[in-house]
Amino acid sequence: MGARDDYLPRSGDSGYRVAEYDLEIDYRVGPGRLTGRARIVAVAEGQLRRLTLDLAAPLRVAKVAVDGRLARYGHVGGKLTVTPARPLAAGAAFTVDIRYSGNPAPIRGRWGDIGWDHLDDGVLVAAQPIGAPSWFPCNDHPSDKAAYRIAVTTASAYQVMVTGVLESTRRSSSTTTWVYRLAAPTPTYLVSVQIGRYVLHHSPGQVPTTVAAPARAAAAARHDFARQQRMIAEFGALFGPYPFPEYSVVVADADLDVPVEAQALSVFGTNHVDGRRGSERLIAHELAHQWFGNSLTIAAWRHIWLNEGFATYAEWLWSEASGGLPAATHAGRARRELAAAPQDLVLADPGVDRLFDDRVYLRGALTLHALRGRLGEERFWALVAAWVEGHAYGTVTTEGFLAHCAAYGDVVGLLSAWVLSPALPRAA
Repeated sequence: MGARDDYLPRSGDSGYRVAEYDLEIDYRVGPGRLTGRARIVAVAEGQLRRLTLDLAAPLRVAKVAVDGRLARYGHVGGKLTVTPARPLAAGAAFTVDIRYSGNPAPIRGRWGDIGWDHLDDGVLVAAQPIGAPSWFPCNDHPSDKAAYRIAVTTASAYQVMVTGVLESTRRSSSTTTWVYRLAAPTPTYLVSVQIGRYVLHHSPGQVPTTVAAPARAAAAARHDFARQQRMIAEFGALFGPYPFPEYSVVVADADLDVPVEAQALSVFGTNHVDGRRGSERLIAHELAHQWFGNSLTIAAWRHIWLNEGFATYAEWLWSEASGGLPAATHAGRARRELAAAPQDLVLADPGVDRLFDDRVYLRGALTLHALRGRLGEERFWALVAAWVEGHAYGTVTTEGFLAHCAAYGDVVGLLSAWVLSPALPRAA
C-alpha cells in the first residue's frame, strides 16, 4: 500500500497492508443492533509502535488484542488507534482481534450518507468511497486489497447477500448464519452486505448469475436483468474473461439515486426496475465495473475516471451490440453536453468535490472513444485486453494507463489533451 490518499487523507493507514479480514456479524433488523468480531491479518510495512483502523463513531469497541495479547486503544473521530503490547517489526505478519457493537448508520460526507443503511425492513450497504467503516474496522484505502470471510447472523425470515461466494448456511431456532468467502483481493469500499425479504432467481451459464428482488418486483427484475449473460459474453470478448466466479444483483426494497457496484455484486433500487428494461444502460455500467474498478482497482481516488470512463463507455458498447444507438452517436451527444459545460475539470485530477461529477464519466468515455479512433479497432482492443490482463486483481493509475497506451501508437499528445488539460479537445 502506498501513501495516504490526498483526497481522503484521514482514511487508511499506510503503515501496514491487510491480507485478510474475518468478520462475524450478528444483526437484529428491528432495533438495528450489530454485534461484531473482526480478525484482521496484516503485514507491517515498517516498524509499528501503533496502528490505526477506520471505524465510525456509532460503533463502540469493547476489546482489542494484537497477536493474542490485549492492546491499548483509543477510538476518536472515526479512527481506532491501537498500541500493541510490543512494537511490530518491519515485514512482520500480525493479527488484530476487535470486539465491537452498536447501531451502525451511514457516514455523512460531501456525497451524502454512505455505508450501512437501515431500511424499513432490511439493510443496504453502499460503501463507495468512505462507507466501509460504518460497519467494520478496516484500513479504508482503495489500494489495500484483501481477502474476506464474512459470517452474518440474522433472523431466518431474511435473505442475506454478501460479496463473495456463499460457503454455508446454519439455521438455529430463529436465526440463520450465512457464511461467504471472497478470495479475490478486494478493497474495503467494494465489500457489501444486503439483508432483505428477497426472492432469488438463478441463471446458470459460464458465469452463474443471481437476481435478488422483493416479491413485488421479482417478475419485472427477471425481465430487466435477463440479458446479463449476453452482456457478460459481449464484454468478455472485448475486455477479457469475467474476473470472478459469479455475479449477483440485489434490487433493494428502496428507491436509490443511482445503482452501486460491489465485488461481484451490484445493488439497484426498485425504481430501476420497470419491466421494460428502462435502466439497461445502468445494468451494463455496473457489470462493467467488475473489470474496471473491481478487478482493476484505482490506487488513489484521483484516478476515478479509469473506473467510470470505462463503465460509461461500456454503456455505449452495449447499446450498439444490443441493436440500440451506436457508440459514435452516444459519443457525439456526450461531446455536445461537455461543450456546454464549464471547461474547468482535469480528468486525471478532478478534485475531491467533483469525484462523481458527470463530466468525469462522460469525458472518460470520450477519451476512450478518441483513443479507439486514433488506434483503430485491432490495436485499441488489443490495448484494452492487455491492460485488463496485465493488472488483474491489482491497482492502476492514470500514469500507468498513459504509459501502457504509448506502446500501441503515437497517442501521447491525444491523451494528454483529454486527460491532463481542462479544455475539451477538438473533434477529430
